[in-house]
Amino acid sequence: MNFNFTILLDLLGTFAFAISGIRLASGKQMDWFGAYIIGLVTAIGGGTLRDLLLDVTPFWMLEGKYFLTTGVALIATLLFKDKLFKWGSTLFLFDTIGLGLFTIVGITKSIDAGLPFWVCIIMGTITGSVGGVIRDVLLNEVPLLFRKDIYALACVAGGGVYFLCNYLILPTGISETIAALTVIVFRLIAVKYHLHLPQLQPLDRKSKDRKE
Repeated sequence: MNFNFTILLDLLGTFAFAISGIRLASGKQMDWFGAYIIGLVTAIGGGTLRDLLLDVTPFWMLEGKYFLTTGVALIATLLFKDKLFKWGSTLFLFDTIGLGLFTIVGITKSIDAGLPFWVCIIMGTITGSVGGVIRDVLLNEVPLLFRKDIYALACVAGGGVYFLCNYLILPTGISETIAALTVIVFRLIAVKYHLHLPQLQPLDRKSKDRKE
């Protein structure tokens, strides 16, 4: 039951992240194949880095469902592009959903590898955020991870909630759902109310020169 639920989260996360990649690629006037590649990289990028760090074969080399799911996302985007593209928040919404779902997938796979909880949270953050970073770099955009918006911190919060639920001995499926929703809600609230960490201010060169 837990295994099947994790697979469901994985596929939903793949679909959501693929949509976000394809949506952003459409603004760069790419052809269908280029948009598919961007969607695929967005969906598998974080999990690939996670698996390399875990010293296991990247998941997409073992099963073709991720390629198929990305194809379905592309077809859905083409069929419903008028509805999807008229929403200014489409990219943000699907990216946020993918972030929450993939964070939990990364955590559960790290738990299966027998890693301590803090490493699991890091792996969940990598799984959730790195695909979006690769997407943005390929499309010559500043990655969301490096902007002032709360992004990776939402993954950390979701990871903390997941292990709190485990400590309270909640069923695994419920723990995964609550943790994924925590990531999603955390990010939605942060964007809605413009919450962010303090920005690092540039060094005042003139002031420094005067002190010297």
